[in-house]
Amino acid sequence: MPQKIKHTFLLACMILCTSVVSYSQVNNPQFDCLSIDNAGLLRKSFASFEKDLFTHYNFENDTVKTYRTFLNEVYTLSINLRKLPSDNSIQLARIFKKRATDRNSLWVLLSQYGEEMVASDGTNIQKTTQDGEEEILTFNYRGGFIQCLKNNSDSELFIDIINTLELDGNVSPSLIAQRLHDLPDGEFNTPQVKNFIAFDIFYSILLVIEKAFK
Repeated sequence: MPQKIKHTFLLACMILCTSVVSYSQVNNPQFDCLSIDNAGLLRKSFASFEKDLFTHYNFENDTVKTYRTFLNEVYTLSINLRKLPSDNSIQLARIFKKRATDRNSLWVLLSQYGEEMVASDGTNIQKTTQDGEEEILTFNYRGGFIQCLKNNSDSELFIDIINTLELDGNVSPSLIAQRLHDLPDGEFNTPQVKNFIAFDIFYSILLVIEKAFK
């Protein structure tokens, strides 16, 4: 191949490769894990959570400050659970509770989750059976939604938190909140971390206290 043609060919390849990379970055954004729920419950629940959060703390559009204040109140046990959740969020929590018999739901029956998952005082919820007995629910760290958050995160610290919880679910929301709170800003202010906070912290708490609301 003549030298001039060779240089032209290499230049064309470089331009083509650059175009492909640019196209990929623009047209393939990070996957939105809320979209895996065709019924839209995840998206509705996350929107309700954020509305409650920003209304309660009133830090305008300061996302990091709002989320970190919430987590700080969770792990210092100073959160006002009477004023924070809206009626809409409570109703959504009850829907999650009703669906907990499905192995793919965000909360599952502990008896169906695996012997290695130990009951936790913080994240396990009581569910009444037809016989009037209470069954323990636990957050499904091995479910599709949480795995989606982990697989789409660039934060090694966040991934490590989920990996730890997969192995041992015996961790209270307050301790999880503390670890999440300490993530660097760039790793903290991501859809994956905010989604995780919404469901593993906020709604896990609501499933425990929803009976206190009408």
